Amino acid sequence: MGVLTYTDEHTSSVSPARIFKASIVDSHNLMPKLLPDAIKSINIIKGDGGAGSIKEINFAGGSVKHQIDELNEKTLTYKYTLIEGEGISDKIEKVSYDIKFEGSPDGGTISKMTTTIYTHGDFELKEEELKAGKEKVLGLYKVVEAYLLKNPDAYV
Repeated sequence: MGVLTYTDEHTSSVSPARIFKASIVDSHNLMPKLLPDAIKSINIIKGDGGAGSIKEINFAGGSVKHQIDELNEKTLTYKYTLIEGEGISDKIEKVSYDIKFEGSPDGGTISKMTTTIYTHGDFELKEEELKAGKEKVLGLYKVVEAYLLKNPDAYV
């Protein structure tokens, strides 16, 4: 099995608590509203939404299942593992994400996401595939950020 790990960092002028609440805690409600053509629904199919729960995200062209490994509203950390659906194949066993939202000196947020991809055998991902995945995540982050900037009373 191969393991590939990379970390991305993004900044925002929105506070860490607001971004965490919107993009993590309430994502099952907010994301389908913000991106109705891409995300049809997000359902908690096992558990109460905390650690051990499983979320199913239904896209226009398929679905994925995430297992929530940690959700901590005090430390603003979220860890989950992609366990089924798009991205999982005979070449990729699982993908784990470790996300932390921290305050920046200007009152905004520094979000750090570490992605770990576990592959079967000697399979190696191409740089284009990694870049496409990173761009999707950044796109979601930017949509939530734009919503919060336009709605300063949301998720306070």
